[in-house]
Amino acid sequence: MRSPNPGTPRQCPACRRAYTEAVTRLVFLTLFAGLPLWPQTPASAPQGQWISLFNGKDLTGWTPKITGYPAGENFANTFRVVDGLLTVSYDGYDKFQGANGRERFGHLFYQTPYSNYIIAVEYRFIGDQAPGGPGWATRNSGIMVHGQKPQDMGLNQDFPISIEVQLLGGNGTAPRTTANLCTPGTNVVIGGQLVTRHCTSSTSPTFHGDQWVRVEAEVHGAGTIIHRVNGVEVLRYEKAQTGGGNVKDTGPNAPADGVLLTGGTISLQSESHPVQFRKVELMVLPGE
Repeated sequence: MRSPNPGTPRQCPACRRAYTEAVTRLVFLTLFAGLPLWPQTPASAPQGQWISLFNGKDLTGWTPKITGYPAGENFANTFRVVDGLLTVSYDGYDKFQGANGRERFGHLFYQTPYSNYIIAVEYRFIGDQAPGGPGWATRNSGIMVHGQKPQDMGLNQDFPISIEVQLLGGNGTAPRTTANLCTPGTNVVIGGQLVTRHCTSSTSPTFHGDQWVRVEAEVHGAGTIIHRVNGVEVLRYEKAQTGGGNVKDTGPNAPADGVLLTGGTISLQSESHPVQFRKVELMVLPGE
């Protein structure tokens, strides 16, 4: 009978010791270096810690949806990364309107929906507005929370049914607050009263020029949502819910009116003025 192979760890004591020591060194070095033994994703991050939703290199984890185009089609490379900054650009547009005359509003959706969290961005407006962009959209963008999935939007739908944390830049002269509230297809409760107007101004200062501004939205499911600018609270409301009917060409999966929003997608807007984001980060809160 053929003798067992003396070189296998199971049969050779010296080989078995060497194998065990090698594995032990590998595990020790991995833990000592602070490296995870498996990849960590934002969805698995501990509560109370900031995680980056933008990797600084590309749009991994994000899906564009632009009016007139299917989800996933990034018309004219609207959303891109430039020098490590998530950038919304219109240099590939001849005008902001499409062939059907509709304005090509766009949104870039993060892959994971959330319910209880703080979303924070640091943004600045740059350059000139795209030709044909509406006057109100000058130096205008936004963070959409509690939103629809991009795949559930109609092909020509202009905005996801969501809550918008409106990002505005000053025009160089007049006061213009940022971190305002706008409500595409939604309503909220402020001071115990249902508010059905489309936009509500915050109490923030005005930020002229191309300075960086940090805006946070603290979201508690169907409860309170708080807007902060550079760490200062500027607006709060609660009980975000569907309703209002001011979103065009919704698809067949649009929610019915009067439904409390307990969570949903997060997205960033393209509304015709170039804007850059150097940070897009999120902190998961208890209850997520």
